[in-house]
Amino acid sequence: MDQKLVVANIGMKFGMCHVEGAMSYGAEIAAICDKNEENLRFAGERYNIPEEKRFTDYMDIVNNPDINLVTVAIPDQQHVKVSCDLLRAGKNVLCEKPLALTREDLEEIIRVSEESGAKFMVGQICRFTPAFEKAKELIESGTIGELYFVESEYAHDYMKLCDEWRADPKRHGVIGGGCHAVDLLRWLAGDPKEVFAYGTHKLLPMVEYDDATIAIMKFGNNVAGKVFVSTGCKRDYTMRTVIYGTKGTIICDNTSPTMTLFTVDEEGVTKEPQTIEVEVNNHNAAREFEVFADAILNDKAVVTDAREGAKTVAACLAIVEAATTGKIVTPDYNF
Repeated sequence: MDQKLVVANIGMKFGMCHVEGAMSYGAEIAAICDKNEENLRFAGERYNIPEEKRFTDYMDIVNNPDINLVTVAIPDQQHVKVSCDLLRAGKNVLCEKPLALTREDLEEIIRVSEESGAKFMVGQICRFTPAFEKAKELIESGTIGELYFVESEYAHDYMKLCDEWRADPKRHGVIGGGCHAVDLLRWLAGDPKEVFAYGTHKLLPMVEYDDATIAIMKFGNNVAGKVFVSTGCKRDYTMRTVIYGTKGTIICDNTSPTMTLFTVDEEGVTKEPQTIEVEVNNHNAAREFEVFADAILNDKAVVTDAREGAKTVAACLAIVEAATTGKIVTPDYNF
């Protein structure tokens, strides 16, 4: 398909990686946008984007007929309004995770994205992290046999990061950050059928929600799982993930240059572990943009579309409900 990608990037505090992703692909950067003029100036100077292409009002992008792809990297509470305005204007949209914070907003963005006819992608970036991509490949090749237990964690200290929008009670740590780990397990093991959770609150006095949550999940095919989310932990950021199969185990994360693979011999005895070298790229925006561009230019389905992004949030909402009520909750994936 002979079509040129003309790109705008909204949100320069978190979205500079998306500018780099578009530039690495060779797309034209027609505009960058941020309400904060200092963020806008910094990004413009860093990427040599002239002042006439810098905007503080995203409606200047909505109303520009030449722009056909927009990345949205703004506070989660604003995702739906901005994305829907762009979609209604016929723009293809790559929106950061989580897609939205409430079921009502999830339903609205699904409806608008499907009615618009434009392509829509949720930035579930773990699916493009090299170690996790390799883990998926090993699972699908049968290297570790059948899955029986999967676990991942989102450990990230928000003490110096917890500004007003992160402290919003609707943006529970499980939804805002833990959605990474939840989406990763959904990608590897399928949709959790049931969840149960406990939460504690000892680390972030500026928030009302639990700052540590552990969720136990029941997947299909007799697979169990666990997600641990701590937004106040006293350690380096990590998404340590362990994947257990009947013939082996994978230990990996998103910040290490190696991952570990255990397999068995013909008698089922565990062999010496293998160390696999991987690229460290925990926000692989270049690969993410490449996949979205391919979907647009070649009219392919977007795997992480609005419905897929909504399912991840639905699982997160179920975890929050379970931790609040003390009951087992069945996530509602019907949108």
